Amino acid sequence: MNSQGLDLLVHYFPELSATQRNQFARLGELYAHWNERVNLISRKDFEHLYERHILHSLGIAKVVQFKKGTRIVDVGTGGGFPLVPLAILFPHCSFHGIDGIGKKITAVKGVIEGLGITNCTAEQVRSMDHKPRYDVIVSRAVTTLPEFIRDTKHLVAKGRGRMYYLKGGELADEILPVRNAVRVYELKEVFAEAFFETKKVVEVTL
Repeated sequence: MNSQGLDLLVHYFPELSATQRNQFARLGELYAHWNERVNLISRKDFEHLYERHILHSLGIAKVVQFKKGTRIVDVGTGGGFPLVPLAILFPHCSFHGIDGIGKKITAVKGVIEGLGITNCTAEQVRSMDHKPRYDVIVSRAVTTLPEFIRDTKHLVAKGRGRMYYLKGGELADEILPVRNAVRVYELKEVFAEAFFETKKVVEVTL
């Protein structure tokens, strides 16, 4: 159990229930177990798991509160971020993570099963081959924003879908082609840690 990491989450999300706190506390040991088998997170970066991966994922929740029953897909979930932290935070929503790399999906499934959460699933499939429709797309910077929109917009109903994309650095040029559909939120305004100085949540209306 990682008490220091949990304290960081509780500082920003004091409303976490006892069940959620227990689940977040167990994430550290579950990811340590799977990271030895599948290289999900670099050894150096693993020391910052709670700040740079879990809290970063939860940055989306500082922008939007998903309503009960919302169907959310995490495209390019990798090691399960933001998929797993968001699934813990929003237990009354359904989450599905997709990624083209099978061993990562195996690890994510292991984490989900280890936590015992039932509102979250994962599947090895590329976004362009995935057909179900969702209400919301989430992701953590897998490509440029225009390319990502092009490859994933079929996953939500036109005119009713939303995307929340975790991205870092300077975005002015990147969002130019889609600027009328985009709103950018600075995570440094909600998280004090230096890591978040250039981190953003990009909201896209699809």
